[in-house]
Amino acid sequence: MVAPAALRVVRCGGSTLHGARACLGPSSGGQRRFSPSRYLLCASGDFVKMYSVATEETLRLMGGHADLVTGIQLNPHNHMQLYSSSLDGSIKLWDFMDGIPIKTFTVGSKLLALYTLASSEDSVFVVIPKSGERDTYQLVSVKLTKAAGQDLEAKELLVVLDGVDASPKRIAFGREGEYVAAVKEVNLQVYFFKRKQLNRFSVSAAKTKSGNNHFTCIACHPTEDCIATGHADGKIRLWRNFYHKKEYTFSTLHWHHDTVMDLAFSMEGTSLLSGGVESVLVLWHNESDCQKDFLPRLGSAIEYISVSPDGALCCTLHTDNRITIINSNLRFSKSIQGLIKSTDVKTGLVVDPRTKALVLNGEPGHLQFYCLQSDQQLFSLDILQRQYIHQAGLNQADLVKVAFSAQGKWLATVEEREEVTDPELQLKLWFYDEETQSFKLNTRINMPHEDHITDMCFRDMDELEDDSLILVTAGRDCVFKVWVMVEDTDPEAQQRVSWSCDFVGSYHNYQATNCCFSEDGSLLAVSFEETVTVWDSVTWDLKCTFCHPPGKIRNICFGRLTCSKYLIGATDNGFLCCWNLLSCALEWSAHLNILVLQPDPLSEYIAAVSWLSKESSLFVFKPNEPRPIYIQRNLCKEKIQLAAFVPRDEPETIGSEKYLWLRRSQLFFLTDTQELMTLSTKSLEERLTPSSKQLAVEESLPMTPFSLLLGKHRRQQSQEDIDLGKLVVCNKHEQDSPAVKELLHTPAHVLPSASFLCPIFINSLLISKENKSAEEVADEVEMESEKTDDDSDEERDVTEMEQEDTSPVELLGKMTCKLSKSQEKELRKIRKMDYSWISAF
Repeated sequence: MVAPAALRVVRCGGSTLHGARACLGPSSGGQRRFSPSRYLLCASGDFVKMYSVATEETLRLMGGHADLVTGIQLNPHNHMQLYSSSLDGSIKLWDFMDGIPIKTFTVGSKLLALYTLASSEDSVFVVIPKSGERDTYQLVSVKLTKAAGQDLEAKELLVVLDGVDASPKRIAFGREGEYVAAVKEVNLQVYFFKRKQLNRFSVSAAKTKSGNNHFTCIACHPTEDCIATGHADGKIRLWRNFYHKKEYTFSTLHWHHDTVMDLAFSMEGTSLLSGGVESVLVLWHNESDCQKDFLPRLGSAIEYISVSPDGALCCTLHTDNRITIINSNLRFSKSIQGLIKSTDVKTGLVVDPRTKALVLNGEPGHLQFYCLQSDQQLFSLDILQRQYIHQAGLNQADLVKVAFSAQGKWLATVEEREEVTDPELQLKLWFYDEETQSFKLNTRINMPHEDHITDMCFRDMDELEDDSLILVTAGRDCVFKVWVMVEDTDPEAQQRVSWSCDFVGSYHNYQATNCCFSEDGSLLAVSFEETVTVWDSVTWDLKCTFCHPPGKIRNICFGRLTCSKYLIGATDNGFLCCWNLLSCALEWSAHLNILVLQPDPLSEYIAAVSWLSKESSLFVFKPNEPRPIYIQRNLCKEKIQLAAFVPRDEPETIGSEKYLWLRRSQLFFLTDTQELMTLSTKSLEERLTPSSKQLAVEESLPMTPFSLLLGKHRRQQSQEDIDLGKLVVCNKHEQDSPAVKELLHTPAHVLPSASFLCPIFINSLLISKENKSAEEVADEVEMESEKTDDDSDEERDVTEMEQEDTSPVELLGKMTCKLSKSQEKELRKIRKMDYSWISAF
């Protein structure tokens, strides 16, 4: 038996897509006019992702690095290959068309940036920390050995520049690799390889009203000796004649009102692209301040700008995890949106019951619906419906709370503006419209509480959702409120129903902090500082109270299924408590600093995440057992802020009993650095299914005459199948054969020899003799019972006939003649006759 795999923490998605400058892959072969720059490659956490420019789908997820990927570059001598660098100290060479790592070069030091040059055949350039000094970095040349083998060591390092910045966009290589330029703070240094000369330049460090002169990015002209630098005050400087230390000149371009985030020259060098916090891509013509074009409203600050090798496309990577693909004429083409990383996820992690998507804060004032399978945003819902102003210091309204009803028909949101004296609050109820497939605003309630709302929940009753749907809100104004639907009697009203307050509850004038319903909806638990109160959800009578001083209640939840009689609470002084609702007593408690308490909606298990000694730990338990089912110490170094159980489409096959809590749901959690992670027993995961990968590849194929002919043949074949009523029976053994799949889908250059594949392929075509023939079955039945009457023989004959009808004889193109019941009966009698006397002759 195979030993069960250990539980691992993996980045399941949401990793930053702007961790390094993206690469736009080349056109395929000679089909440039059909599909320019077909592929987009970018770093995403520990992986390298490849997208289709045409369909925006993820074609490949290349994993193999053990830490964050910090740089990707196309191989200048083969544009179908890709170099990647990582903090794990390795450089990988990929055949990205097949997703196969060709070679791995171990450097042995953290790699913070990667650069390749066409003039350097056997070496690349990386930025590494300087040994023995803190926050000091060097640009070094790494010689990539051509020795045989896949895992090699690259120990030949040559220091090119000392004291460089760790950011990859503050180093650039000049025309034909003749020089390299690097900026840091207010200094620019240029190193000439052939002359081995280093020139240093500096700008004034004096701060002005609009900012300061610090360098932020750099780009070199592809054909001329010109260097463009971006600055923190929004200015762009164009440096020339920098071969001479004192006779250099520079001109200034200025449009950005804040920091210039990145610069990129076009492939011909006739124009310069710049971007910043304004979310506007600026195209400067002929390095002139008077000739410029704009592409505004790109969503968020531009972090990186990349240009394709053929110059047909460029792409911008944004701080909100968005990739925008733009045509060479500065027209918007496509957008790929990952998990938006907002400044603060105030809504928590909520699961949409309809799409199983994670719902949380997105763009300012928006809710994002994030698909976990594709690592892309499904859609964004504008909640505030106000224009957000990107300026620091402004006190603007924000989305703070979200809750879904059990079936996902209703959505409740809370928005607030933080004011010192008079906070501004709004509670909105949204109804899902089946026609538009989106949420429509039903009710807007101004100032539902006199102070900030701390928690909100629906009563989950699946079968009676419309009749007994209840929303509860808890606030700092020391009350909780119950909201119900009422029918609108006004015939001119646009809405059939609306929401209004039905009950207001309080407890000794304490602030209400948390609220949740029991699984059957009969009880409501509301925490008031150090006390948990339990209320009847029909009469709203206070049933009992639980207290665990000192310490305010941080989280509460009810047990589910067989553990529904328990109530769990976590306090801010480091205790996890379990109360029995039947005996109204404390069942057990544990001394744990629990930050996250998340029950699984499909089982009795509850996940609790603690934070102690600068590490997060996971505890999974059932409320009826004080001993945890599973403990994972040092889950990650980051502080876990939020967690959510997402139901699986199909129950997972779990090999170990201690991982059974992952069978029906999968646990996702968000760290304080807004990395979305999950727990898995599988090996290195790819988020796409093989069928969706194949579909994505087929949709992105170029329109060649052969593909048109093949597509026509497929359409004709499918139409014939429909016309024949799908009577054609396919050989399922041939379709499901692993040997055939490997032969058809494995790249040709990594296949084994034909002599090895041939026997496997031939054996896969043979039809195994799985079902026994009618005669064999009859013989076995006859051995078991020889004394049977004619009626039982007749019943057995009918059974055998049904088995023969379902046998795969039609696969051979033969039709069997069906015998009547009387004929089958006679045949049975002949079979039972003893012909052994013939053997004597």
